[in-house]
Amino acid sequence: MEANNLVPMGYVKQATGIKGWIKIKADTEFPDGLMDYPRWFLGKNGNWQEYAPESGKLAPDGFQAKLVGVNDRTHAETLKGMTIAVLREDFADTDAGEYYWTDLVGLTVKNPQGEILGVVSGLQESGAHDILVVKGVEKQILIPFVAQFILTVSLPEQYILADWQADY
Repeated sequence: MEANNLVPMGYVKQATGIKGWIKIKADTEFPDGLMDYPRWFLGKNGNWQEYAPESGKLAPDGFQAKLVGVNDRTHAETLKGMTIAVLREDFADTDAGEYYWTDLVGLTVKNPQGEILGVVSGLQESGAHDILVVKGVEKQILIPFVAQFILTVSLPEQYILADWQADY
């Protein structure tokens, strides 16, 4: 399994019950969003094992799932702490102007004057909009990910053109 094709989407918090269910901390927009993917990869230290989700449910203490082949608590407990990832090619297509965060991380950010502001190291949610976290040469830069400041996103050319100055 090529780990560079895998996108981490959460982790297994613990086993729950006696029939192989696990509690999950999902890093998806909706807690049960992992159920949109037909196959999951669970792993630690670069060792990945493919699983298929059998069932999932929202519970008062978070999201729980049952995986095909995990039929008892003992097996479920061995999964505790494992990262849950999905293949990037299993993501749904996006509409024009929409991007998955994972596709933006690593892009070079430059402004219309040709200055390289840095590289996207992550994104943050805020109440109003997402924010690009850009690792600059001297400092971290936070740029609102809105049309007013983001002029172009070119995934094929691996850059973002932002109406932003290095000294903002």
